[in-house]
Amino acid sequence: MKSFIEKNREELYTALKELCAIPAPSHMEQNRAAYCKNWLERAGAKGVYIDDALNVIYPLCCEGNDKITVFAAHTDTVFPDLEPMPYTDDGEKVRCPGVGDDTANLVILMMLVKYLIETGFKPKSGVLFVCNSCEEGLGNLKGTRQLFQDYEGRIEKFISFDGGIGVIHDRSVGSRRYEVEVKTEGGHSYSKFGRENAIHRLAEIVNEIYRLKVPEKPGTLTTYNVGTICGGTSVNSIAQNASMLCEYRSDDAECLEKMQTCFADIFKKAQSEKVEVSVRLVGDRPCSRTDDRYIEPLRRAIGPIIEEIKGEPVIFNSASTDSNIPLSLGIPALTVGLYVGAGAHTREEWILKSSLPVGLEAAIRIVKKLTED
Repeated sequence: MKSFIEKNREELYTALKELCAIPAPSHMEQNRAAYCKNWLERAGAKGVYIDDALNVIYPLCCEGNDKITVFAAHTDTVFPDLEPMPYTDDGEKVRCPGVGDDTANLVILMMLVKYLIETGFKPKSGVLFVCNSCEEGLGNLKGTRQLFQDYEGRIEKFISFDGGIGVIHDRSVGSRRYEVEVKTEGGHSYSKFGRENAIHRLAEIVNEIYRLKVPEKPGTLTTYNVGTICGGTSVNSIAQNASMLCEYRSDDAECLEKMQTCFADIFKKAQSEKVEVSVRLVGDRPCSRTDDRYIEPLRRAIGPIIEEIKGEPVIFNSASTDSNIPLSLGIPALTVGLYVGAGAHTREEWILKSSLPVGLEAAIRIVKKLTED
């Protein structure tokens, strides 16, 4: 294993740079998907295919096998850019929007497949290696939903490689996301002064959201956010329309439902004869439904590997990731990070270059532990 990692170190870095140069907003991952498929095929993977959701899937020993373990990393990034973003490598740190979340883990997953092929790895049950789509934002976990639809009843374990090494997410944060649009009659800012202004009324909705007292329950966290806002025509026009994207989140299903009631009340109260409020659900991520006892074997298997490699105790916490889907279906799942870095979801994102080989070693050991024992 050590010799393979050292031999392929530069290829690991090259693949990272090449993938970072391919923009991949959610729902627009086709170019990255094509790259991943071609790369895996050059590495010797047979039967790789791209499904309708733009997942790149490499099935290993799955034919006729109803016990499947999934190892996945998502191809999309949170950024809307359709042109390559700035990439710098000073020998110690690689800087690029999306380089860590989740491109670094994606490259490790691909190199992991190459290692398993070259060493003739044969799992005891079926394995799917998946470069999945639509994890970020309004992707709404489309790729993972498709995966569980296509392999319904066959997946028994799910591991998502996402985030930094040393942190394991074992509970899912559910969320609901809305596009809210306010419409009014509008008019000239001087001659029609006094008419309802859509920006004003939308601002009142935002204000009501930020007055909310979130449900408090021991061991849980509930939040809300207004992420984008836009509208109006000009400085001398009474705005006829204004819209926003907002969300609430919780790692507890009961708290999530309470927030749904609160948001619905705010939206309803904003309606009037002269103010139209349209609300569209654009994202719905479920909370965990899995009995904690079924996740514990995964923790015991993976936790010590990460602790030994990182040299520090593992942190277990909640997050919104691809694991939301299996956990909501009662299927054991963990989200495991494999790199060292910071700045995820910002344009200042960076990773420590030397952490990639370390993450690859962790990934190899995790796959062997879960599929050979």
